[in-house]
Order: sequence, then C-alpha cells, then structure tokens
Amino acid sequence: MTPALPETDAKRRADAWTALEAIARRDRDVRIETLFEAEPDRVERLTLEAAGLWLDLSKQAFTREGLEACLALADACDVPAWKRALFGGAAVNDTEGRAVLHPALRAPDGAHFEALGEPVSREVEQVRDQMVAFAEAIRSGEHAGATGARFRAVVHVGIGGSDLGPRLVWDALRPVDPEVDVRFVANIDPREMAEALSGLDPASTLVIVVSKTFTTQETLANAALARDWLAAALPAEGLRRHLVGVSAAPDRAEAFGCGRVFGFSDWVGGRYSLWSAVSLSCVIGLGGEAFRDLLAGAADMDRHTLETPPGWNAPVLMALAEIYNVEGLERRARTVAPYAHGLRRLPAFLQQLEMESNGKGVVRDGQAVAHGTGPVVFGEPGTNGQHAFFQQLHQGPEAVPADFIVVRETMPGVDGAPLWSNALAQAEALMRGRNTAEAREGMIADGLDPAEADRLAPHRTFPGNRPSTTVVMDRLTPHALGALLALYEHKTFVEGVIWNINSFDQWGVELGKVMAKRVLAAAHEKRAPQMWDPSTRSLFDRLA
Repeated sequence: MTPALPETDAKRRADAWTALEAIARRDRDVRIETLFEAEPDRVERLTLEAAGLWLDLSKQAFTREGLEACLALADACDVPAWKRALFGGAAVNDTEGRAVLHPALRAPDGAHFEALGEPVSREVEQVRDQMVAFAEAIRSGEHAGATGARFRAVVHVGIGGSDLGPRLVWDALRPVDPEVDVRFVANIDPREMAEALSGLDPASTLVIVVSKTFTTQETLANAALARDWLAAALPAEGLRRHLVGVSAAPDRAEAFGCGRVFGFSDWVGGRYSLWSAVSLSCVIGLGGEAFRDLLAGAADMDRHTLETPPGWNAPVLMALAEIYNVEGLERRARTVAPYAHGLRRLPAFLQQLEMESNGKGVVRDGQAVAHGTGPVVFGEPGTNGQHAFFQQLHQGPEAVPADFIVVRETMPGVDGAPLWSNALAQAEALMRGRNTAEAREGMIADGLDPAEADRLAPHRTFPGNRPSTTVVMDRLTPHALGALLALYEHKTFVEGVIWNINSFDQWGVELGKVMAKRVLAAAHEKRAPQMWDPSTRSLFDRLA
C-alpha cells in the first residue's frame, strides 16, 4: 500500500524553529575551535562512516545544544516519515502528482519498489539488463556501425540532468586512455558540438540523444546537428544504427531517427536520473560492472539513510548543518571543494541538484516561505580554488561554509599527500584563522621591522570561525562515487522536508523555456512584440 504524505503538526514545527533560532542567536559568536575543549567527545559524536565514506562534521558551527535543537526540528518535521514516503513511492512531488523513486533505480535485483502503488522494480531490472547488454555489444564490436566499423566514440547529447550526472560519472571514473571515447554536448552554442565532433569518424561514432520528453529545444537542436553530420558521411539505410535515444517518450525518439530507444518513467526526475538509462554512455565507456558498482554504492547509502537513527545519519546531519548555517546564522552560500581532478564537475552537479531542488519561494500549501531555503552553491576543484575564491573565504566579511571532498589516493601508486594535505590545511585555517598579534609576531620572527609588521598585521589577519564538513574516501571507485552522490541527494531531500518545500519540481526552469521560445519566434519574424519592456526590445533590436 502506498504511504500517504505525512501531516506535520504546524505548531510543533514552528516551536522547533523558534528554539533553533534562539540557540543560534545565543551561540552566534562561539568559536568552533573552542568547542573541542568544551565538548571533549565532539570528534567522536560528529564523525561517522556511511556506505564506505568517512564524514567529519566536527568543524561545523553548532554547539551540542545547537545540534540537539536541529535534531528536534528534524523530528518535528517528520523527516523519518517523509523518508518512508519517498521510498514507498508516495507522490512526494505533489505539485505534479508523481512519485520520486531514484532509489528504485539502484536497488539490487529482486527489490519490490512501487510508484503510486504500481510495481516498478521488474521494469527497472529489464531496462538495466538491456543497457548492459547493449553496452557490451558496442564494446565487443558485436554491434557495429553502418559500414561495419567498430564504434570508437560516443557523443552524448543532453542538457541539465540529462548531461550533468553522466558527465560527472564519466569524468570521475574514465580511464586515462579510454577504449571508447565519450564526449558530451549540452550547450546550444554550436561551438560545443563542433568541438565534440572534432577528430571523430562518423563511421565509428555513436550518438546518444537523452531527453525525457524529447521536446527540449537545446537537445533537439544539437541532436539535429549530430544527425546531419552522420547523414553526410554514412549510407542512409544504416544511419539508425548510429542514433540511440533515451527518453520517456520513445515514439518521439523513434520519429527523430533513433534506431534503438531506452526508456525511463516519469517518476525519474531529471537531476536524479543518472542511475537510469540516462547514463547509457557511461555504461558503454566504463563497462557494465563499473555501472553496477556505482548503483551498489548508492544503494548502500540508501540503506544507511533509511535505517540509521538521525543522530548518526550522514545525510540528515549534513542537512542539519546546512539548515543551521542558512537559517540560524544567515549564511546564504556554500562552497564545495573536491580535492580530486575526477570530481571537477561535482560543484556544477550539486548546483543543479540543490539549487533546482530547493530554490523555492513557497511551501507545499502555496504560502510564502517563512525561512531561507537552499543557499547558493559554488566551487572548483582543490587546489585550483585556493588560487581563486579562497581569498574571500578566508578574509571576506561573510562566512561561507565549505564542503571538502577528499580522496586519499587519486592515482594508483602516486603519493596523494600533496593534495589531501592542502584540504586538511584549508579546513583548519578557515576554522582557526589568525589574529593580529599572531600575524605581527610571525612577521617579526621572520626578520621584519616591528613598525612594518605593525603596518602589515591587519592585512595578514584572518577572522577564522568558518565552518566546514569533510568527506573522505580512500579511492574514487564506482562504489564510492555512487555513495557520495546518493549522500547529497538525500541531504537535499531532508532539507526540503525541513523547509516544507517540494524539492522535485522546477517551475522556474519551465518559465525560462517558455519565454525563450517566444523570443526565438520573434527572432525568426525579425520583429519584437510591442508588450516587451524597453530593455528587452533594445537588446533584441541589437541582436536580431
């Protein structure tokens, strides 16, 4: 039986918010490093293992009482009940009447997930088996191109969730010298397609077009460019062997010219879809075993999320740290610093996952939000970011919490300490800072004239007290990556539950799409509508 959506006691929720805000105001100026002395068990309480990942939240800003208030808020918001509703296939996306069942996509064979009461696990297994079989046929040369040439390259065409997830997975797990080259195209700017096709042979190139509805403007425009490129070099009767569709609208994909179509259901949200056929390109490039290991890592995190008590639950604690920073301490941004080149796309992936999910202005009943919601998420890989925006993190007037993602060994047999030592140092420096007296003493110890040290000391002072979470993995394996991405998915969902918003629609994206179509139609007609504002009309006249 499909569970109903939880009905939360509004007064209990409001009282829990009030209590959290009061403690946050009281503890606003408490320095994080002093908490290790005041709470001797802090490291033990705020470090944990989940699905093979090691998390350290001891440098976060909440005191013991602050964390207790956060846990009380999660309880008042019925977080455990909402998790059961998600995993049970309830319509947690209530504005669209849909279940949200990405956990079903990575569940092991024999699972029994239902979406709105309808069994889905057997269909998931069938599509997964078909994906792996097709990928292995490509990799072995059994499925060849129109001229009999073996496929050596895949061009993946999609945008948003149809691009960011698979692109991240490929970047993270790809061999240095891959057997099958996988390239991605998302931007409607034809330059990206030109770069992706550069140096490829149409006879040995497979194009995979990923679009849930097969109506997305950017994806269809790019797919048409790729199809024309193939058609100019290949016999017409074999063109369909080079075009594969991934869509919830298979008829449209076939009409476009795709010779093979892999489907997924409408309960698969775009930014949660990398576990589905959307990642077919990665299965071809990495092999079926790697993909199954990726799913297994995510499934392990699903079990941890569903079964572990809140005080030791990794996504719950990460969500509560975010809530405390955003609402309690009014910190409206967070940076993500992955100390691994393979995770260089993680900040972009999390921008969509978190900002598209929780960037909302109304709660579930349509009333305006009473609290801040998702923060701005940004980042770059370490150590690159250290030579860019970390200056502001260290000395800017606003504290920006940070997530450090640390991989102990990024290349087999190569010492990883020069990389991960930077992550540990940055997290400590953000927390401790350096006062003016320490800056002055350091310069004098280095031989600087005392008067000059006095002059420069304010410029070399760091306020510190900037919170961070560190996530550690031994190596960037498929299992570890799956666990990491599922960790952030569940974190995002828990935040949405506490903010009482729907994390699974994206009407802001839809508005922009509708207006873009109107502007494009006007561009084709070379005439701007009279109702446009003066600025838009002026810009249109310059560009059209």
